[in-house]
Amino acid sequence: MSEGTAVDATPTTLDADDNDGFRIYLGDERKNLLCRFYENKYPEIESVVMVNVRNIADMGAYVSLLEYDNIEGMILLSELSRRRIRSIHKLIRVNRNEVVMVLRVDKEKGYIDLSKRRVSPEDVQACEERFNKAKTVHGVLRHLAERRKYFLEDLYEKIGWPLYKKYGHAYDAFKLAISEEKDAGDPFAELDVPQDLKDELKSYILRRLAPQPIKIRSDIEVSCFTYEGIDAIREALFAGMTLGTEQNPIKIKLIAPPIYVLSTTTLEKEVGIGLLNQAIEVIKEKITAKGGKIDVKMAPKAVSVKEESELQEMMDRLALENEEVDGDAPEDE
Repeated sequence: MSEGTAVDATPTTLDADDNDGFRIYLGDERKNLLCRFYENKYPEIESVVMVNVRNIADMGAYVSLLEYDNIEGMILLSELSRRRIRSIHKLIRVNRNEVVMVLRVDKEKGYIDLSKRRVSPEDVQACEERFNKAKTVHGVLRHLAERRKYFLEDLYEKIGWPLYKKYGHAYDAFKLAISEEKDAGDPFAELDVPQDLKDELKSYILRRLAPQPIKIRSDIEVSCFTYEGIDAIREALFAGMTLGTEQNPIKIKLIAPPIYVLSTTTLEKEVGIGLLNQAIEVIKEKITAKGGKIDVKMAPKAVSVKEESELQEMMDRLALENEEVDGDAPEDE
């Protein structure tokens, strides 16, 4: 040990046998919360990984491998693009996440060479999906480690990595654990951890991964200038609404004649979109039979909170304008 090196005499662990095989961290810094996502310390050659760009130099870009505890790698300048590079800063930016392919791994020296130009669009999509799942798993296990002062790596060794090995991805095991299917089985049954930890894990997963309702919306224009007019429109719209179910009710709001908004709330995006498409077909069939027509201004799609708030603001503004017109005093005859 070199002269002047400070030694932290504070113990960082308790006897593992006294705590069901988990080490307890007593230090001030959160060193116990550092851990890679996967069991392998380094990625496999030709695998595709998610990195964050830390620094751009003449030779290429220095990055952190987000799934491997932020170990350093480099995207070589020649591996940034298939085209001639005129400006490296237009191809890659500091602090941005990138999907790259692993070219070489020197485990002794810790060198990892990466390529951006060899990654296909399909690789990007698959990597992003896997990374987002792994990040969710990491967040769940990190939450437990933080609450119980455990070492995150211990939780990965006893929970995360065994589930990766058995189910392909620990995220799929987490989803299975909160599934309502009775024959799905308990993916945590064979884990060598205390029951109270399993219960806490399942409870947190239920809060974190429980499916959230999605709002699906479509804007349509329905008009009918025949004798039945407004009654034909009303009948067609109600026919569309009747396709809604208790789980996925269909609502129809008038924005301003002849524009209407169809909406439903669902846990499954494709189910909601399919339901509104069916409703539009029924409305079309009914209104055309009466001599009217329908024009889909916005096809069914999942809408954001911002889009919904903008729609509500527009409807409130129109309602206010209508009130002002209705409240005008009649002119003297």
